[in-house]
Amino acid sequence: MSFKYSFTFPISGPNKLPRFKRWAQEHAPEIEVSLPPQVPVRSEAMTIRLKSAEDRQTVLSRLQGIQL
Repeated sequence: MSFKYSFTFPISGPNKLPRFKRWAQEHAPEIEVSLPPQVPVRSEAMTIRLKSAEDRQTVLSRLQGIQL
């Protein structure tokens, strides 16, 4: 199964990928994500790829109100 769904969320500052990976391991270990190879420091958002619409909705609900 490929990663057909995407989700873009606000995230700023350096080390976006390690911060998101740590959050995902702690709060959504059952969800497989495909991350970009890198995200510029100046970027204010990050897009991840997910396998299903349900996974997208789960990540969206778990990220609600959290600042990474």
